[in-house]
Amino acid sequence: MSEKPTIVLVHGFWGGAAHWNKVIAELLNKGYTRIRAVEMSLTSLADDAERTRKMVAQVAGPVLLVGHSYGGAVITEAGDQANVVGLVYIAAFAPDAGESPGAITQRHPPAAAANLAPDSDGFLWVKPELYHESFCQDLPATEGLVMGITQKAPLAGTFGDAITTVAWKNKPSWYQVSTDDRMIAPQNQQWMAGRLNAKEILTLHASHASLASMPVEVAAFIDKAATAVAKT
Repeated sequence: MSEKPTIVLVHGFWGGAAHWNKVIAELLNKGYTRIRAVEMSLTSLADDAERTRKMVAQVAGPVLLVGHSYGGAVITEAGDQANVVGLVYIAAFAPDAGESPGAITQRHPPAAAANLAPDSDGFLWVKPELYHESFCQDLPATEGLVMGITQKAPLAGTFGDAITTVAWKNKPSWYQVSTDDRMIAPQNQQWMAGRLNAKEILTLHASHASLASMPVEVAAFIDKAATAVAKT
C-alpha cells in the first residue's frame, strides 16, 4: 500500500482553522502526522483558493483536501493541483462551474437564514446570541456561545463568488451530509453529494458543526478516504 496523503483541512464561514481541533485530535490518534489546516481571510473565493493552493504547494507528496461549509467551494476551486488526490466535503458546498454558495443556498434556504446580520463594513455575522441554535445546536450551549463570540465573519460578497474550476469532476470525492443542518439545507447537501458522484456519502444526524459535535465519525470518514486514495 502506498503512503497515506497529507490531510489539508479547509474551514468555512463563521469560524477559522480551529474549528477542526477535535477532528485533528482524532486523526492524530489514528496515526496521522502530516496534517495541515488552512487559515483563510474569507474575503473572496479567489483569495481563499489562492491561500489553499499555496498551502498545498508546500506539501511534498499527495494531498487529501477536506472542506467544511464554504471550504467545500474553496477545495472545489483549488483542488485541481496535480498532487491533490481526493476531496472530502463535510456538510459543505460543492458548486459546479458558474455556481456560487449563495445561488445554491437559494435552492432551499436554510432554517437559520434569518439569524444572519450584516455589519456596516460589509461582513456577515451569525448573531452571536443565536449562534448555538443556528450553527451547532448539538453542542453544549456554553461551547456554542464561545464559538459565536469568536466567529470569523466573511465578507458578504463572498457568497456570490462563482466557481470557475470544478475539481470534483476530475478527483475522487466523498461527502458527509448533516441531516439537522440549519446553515446549509440538508436537501441542498444531498443534491450536491449525488451530483458529484461521491465514492461514499456519510449521513450523520448532526448540526452544521458536525466536525465539532461528531469528530470521531468525521475523522473516521476522512481516514477512509485517505486509505482509499493511498491504495490507488
